[in-house]
Amino acid sequence: MQVVPYFCGMIREIKVFNSLKKEKEVFQPIQQGRVGMYVCGPTVYSDVHLGNCRTFVSFDIIYRYLMYCGYKVRYVRNITDVGHLLDDGEDRMSRGAKLDQLEPMEVAQRYTIGFHDMMRIFNTKSPSIEPRATGHIIEQVTMIQDILDRGFAYVKDGSVYFNTPKFIEAGYPYGALSGRVIEELLTESRDNLKNQDEKNHPSDFALWIRASEEHLMRWPSPWSVGFPGWHLECSAMSTKYLGQEFDIHGGGNDLKFPHHENEVAQSMGACGKAPAHYWLHTNMLLLNGRKMSKSEGNTISPTELFSGNSPHISKGFSPMTVKFFFLQAHYRSPQDITDEALKAAEKGFRRLMEALRTIDQFDGQFSAERGRRDGEISGIIETCLSHMDDDFNVPNALASVFELVSLINSIKDGHIPAGEISHNSWQALKEHLGLMTSQIFGVYNDLDESGSKSVDRLMNLILELRADVRERKDWVASDKIRDSLKEAGILVKDGKEGTEWSFI
Repeated sequence: MQVVPYFCGMIREIKVFNSLKKEKEVFQPIQQGRVGMYVCGPTVYSDVHLGNCRTFVSFDIIYRYLMYCGYKVRYVRNITDVGHLLDDGEDRMSRGAKLDQLEPMEVAQRYTIGFHDMMRIFNTKSPSIEPRATGHIIEQVTMIQDILDRGFAYVKDGSVYFNTPKFIEAGYPYGALSGRVIEELLTESRDNLKNQDEKNHPSDFALWIRASEEHLMRWPSPWSVGFPGWHLECSAMSTKYLGQEFDIHGGGNDLKFPHHENEVAQSMGACGKAPAHYWLHTNMLLLNGRKMSKSEGNTISPTELFSGNSPHISKGFSPMTVKFFFLQAHYRSPQDITDEALKAAEKGFRRLMEALRTIDQFDGQFSAERGRRDGEISGIIETCLSHMDDDFNVPNALASVFELVSLINSIKDGHIPAGEISHNSWQALKEHLGLMTSQIFGVYNDLDESGSKSVDRLMNLILELRADVRERKDWVASDKIRDSLKEAGILVKDGKEGTEWSFI
């Protein structure tokens, strides 16, 4: 089928929900026609979590839609391979390396490759730049020195800590992003450090941590041989590739505090400017109504979803079915994975793919003159794009897509005469469906992929046999074949033009 060109050649007015302002705002980039977007990437000490997959799929759609609207987007998504500490103060990468008896960079490489493989499986676009924390130690050391020079950090026994009370006293809005009350922030400890007593105040957080002799990941610095704090890497890398101020910073809602709150503090402490103008956060993914937890056995991985090897689901689901499931909730809303919801998503996805499979067969049936349904089609298309303009509301845009699917099926079933639609409107409908499915949502038909040709041949044979049965007027056998196929998830329709089949 024909697909609309990727860039629509016009800048549409887009509203985004800015977590910093707690409201929707008209998106106005710093530089006209260009967007700088930074999204916090994975910590590569284990396989990527399904909730992270949902976040990266969401920002991939945002990335795709911004490009469709004509923006030139620099999309930066980092790889965290140092500094993310566990509850006992050990670096996640070091822990993974010790468990597997590998070098930390072997662990990072293994799980980075796995992460990229999973992003390809979900058909997401690669970011413009994907920097690693370990590749930007110099930039992080430089930023720490800038914060020290401006008086918002201090050195204790080779470690460097951000001075949160002094930052607040200087009038900077610490807590504005997360919405936390300053009094609460000043009593909370946010570092998983063994040497908490080194800090001047419990709310201070580490910029540089002096490494013990057994610590595997360590670099020289003006203060000690050590490693950077987790929050620092994103501040340093976003500044390097997008500037001191840029347009969009994104990530999961769980990163809002302390990670993103501390990013803002670090950037303002280093250069006096807040980094991002718009903060976008995805919500959590639940499993059967509860937060995922390995300790409680309430968890499922992407590969378990695909294979069906999990007690939480009755069968495996294709990657595009899972992605289609993600599309059915707004990125700011929590989403609950259940077996029933995945089956419903599979049914809807199959219906969409079936419409795309059959859409070309109606070409040449439409009027050269304006049809009475042309306005309806153009209205649905504009409504669909308007939903995307409204904080990237994919579920509502998907509902508009299914209005067009219903129209296609009505034409197919003979309920709507082709003469009610002009050729130009039909082409616009086809192009819009191609745009939304493949270019904005990034989905394609992977249902029964390995045996689709065999299924087609088998169905043709079954329908030929059924036609012979009907010709002999053996209606009992004919109905039995039809009913058995329906039980197997295949709908058979008899019409004036012959018999057709589709997945239910």
